[in-house]
Amino acid sequence: EARLQAEREELEKLERERKEKELEKLELKDRERREDELNELRHLLENNHTAVTKWKTDAMEKAKWEKYMHCDGTPDPAVQRDINTYISLWRDDPEVNITSVLKQCNLALQLVEELEGLLRDVTDPQQGQKYQEALINLQELIHSKHHRTSEEILKRASESIDTETGNMQTVVKDDNITLCLWANLKKDPRFKGLNFEEVSLGFQLPKQLAVSDIAVRILHTHYDHLSLLARMAHLKIPTPSSRCDITANTTITMIFFTVIIMLGETKEDEEVKNDKETQQQRVDEEVQSIRGLEGRKIKQKIERLAEGDLRSHSVQFTMMDGDEHAQVVDLMQYTPLGGVFYYDVFCLPPQAHQVIGWEIRQVLDTGLQVFPYPTERSNLYDKEALTCPPVGVSMTLPDSIVFLETPQVARWDAAGKQWRMDGITDVSYEEEEAKISFKMESFQAFVLMQETYANLPFQNWELRPLGQDSAVFTVNGALFDFSIMIQGDQCMLQSEQEKGPSQLLGKWMSGPALQKAMVNVGINVFVNEYTDKYVSTCGKDPLTEHAAYEQMALFASACAFSWSKWNAKCGAEHLVMQVCEHQGPAPVLRNSWSLYLLGAQRSQKLQITEKSEAFSPDLYPGSEFHSTFIHMLQDNMSTEGIARTRESNYLFIDTVQSLLCATRPLMYS
Repeated sequence: EARLQAEREELEKLERERKEKELEKLELKDRERREDELNELRHLLENNHTAVTKWKTDAMEKAKWEKYMHCDGTPDPAVQRDINTYISLWRDDPEVNITSVLKQCNLALQLVEELEGLLRDVTDPQQGQKYQEALINLQELIHSKHHRTSEEILKRASESIDTETGNMQTVVKDDNITLCLWANLKKDPRFKGLNFEEVSLGFQLPKQLAVSDIAVRILHTHYDHLSLLARMAHLKIPTPSSRCDITANTTITMIFFTVIIMLGETKEDEEVKNDKETQQQRVDEEVQSIRGLEGRKIKQKIERLAEGDLRSHSVQFTMMDGDEHAQVVDLMQYTPLGGVFYYDVFCLPPQAHQVIGWEIRQVLDTGLQVFPYPTERSNLYDKEALTCPPVGVSMTLPDSIVFLETPQVARWDAAGKQWRMDGITDVSYEEEEAKISFKMESFQAFVLMQETYANLPFQNWELRPLGQDSAVFTVNGALFDFSIMIQGDQCMLQSEQEKGPSQLLGKWMSGPALQKAMVNVGINVFVNEYTDKYVSTCGKDPLTEHAAYEQMALFASACAFSWSKWNAKCGAEHLVMQVCEHQGPAPVLRNSWSLYLLGAQRSQKLQITEKSEAFSPDLYPGSEFHSTFIHMLQDNMSTEGIARTRESNYLFIDTVQSLLCATRPLMYS
């Protein structure tokens, strides 16, 4: 037995030595071709980046020229004099006809959207302040125009009395707003409330308001200017130096892209202390080995990104403590959906009287006056009115919005310029009929909200080619499954779930436009530098992760990539995914997948499968190491497949990479 045991140990020792020698040979072979592989990858990335940059620059110049040649009198929001003149002239315009005013408001909303874009991209704080002032002035002017048109309609309420109720009720709609007005002309103490059936909006009033000389307005703006106001009020605007690290709307993706592509163009950053010496050493090795000595110049950015220090330089929300702020809405954790509902009660303007063919009207220059409610106790004379019951609201959820969970209701705190969830009671939600009702202590603007990252983390995902410059990115989210078709630089959302946004499905648009549209309808699967505060992650190294997305995009016309359960088991420094060469629209066969391990130094094919009992980094028999992911994949690809990758259009590659960087499936699955 001792002799047999010794023989077994000797055989095991010889086998280990054989494997070690074999690995040494493979590592030596990898080192010998390392520089060539890295140079080829860098060449592919730089060529694509140059082509995309030129295309975007040309597109912007073309758009500017077309706008200039259009000559429609629309001001350029980037020119302060033009926008100020426009605001001044429109403010003095006496037009109060609702149809004409709404057309003017629609033009103003386009300018607001352009100003928001300018504000996101601005780097000069003084210029940013000017854009912000113009933006706020324009938003306030739009709202004041709604007030004036509402007043004009209410002045003539007695001319449009409903024969059944004895009061006036009317609804005005266009693409951007829904205006519901009710004038209390009869003052019936038995009146409880009214439902504007054509828009599925209703309100309920207490007795003291039912007998008061009032008008109720529910103005539903399909856009949301209040949340933008809240963000501006509670944001710390970064200085120009900190904007070099990350701007108000720049995602981690852009920093990563700078890391990989724009070598040699970044100035020396201030040295950042790092408590973890191993992390420091690994970052040094990665930057030096993968991107050369020039990578040291951007080392500090990666360190801050990996450690989360960028949050101290980027846009941050003011932290609030104590019970007073317990109900203040965190606009990173919650997203307002479906626009804002302005719920107001006004003193009914004086109505006209017909006397012997003459119309006599008392003219007031005070505009619409807010009716005080809750009323001060000193103004009340009966004991029954000492308490002011809450006012009610009922509505059907907008069918254009996907609510993955029961919607939350928040009210606008005008003094604090923030959304709050207190002061809202008796909330009732009927999921099948998509109806919600609640009560508030007073008349205030309110909004429906949903958790921003309700659909994260993903359960699994797959990126599969459909042909040359065509692919489909399929995601099984926590609550909602969807696919994004990619054709060149165009994307299209698809979903088979009942809650799918019908107005968005099946429409081709650019990648950024689709991302914005999906967020607006409640399907937010796009991450930023704050997401890891709210969603559990795999905790991957950002440099390695982004390098993977770049190379996946390069081969998206010929290879399918998919989620692997081992990605969560292989450690922060490595990534694991399933890959195979694929062609055509048919699904990938289950036994076609192979597992690949990606690291900062090298990539390799794994011996284990998805069905293995435990994770093992053992090399697949007969395979080799490679310094890049794409060269690793090429070892198992056909000549035709490799040719398809080299023929991929730069816009398709950029669109796929942007989508992967925006969703980060290797991190949030």
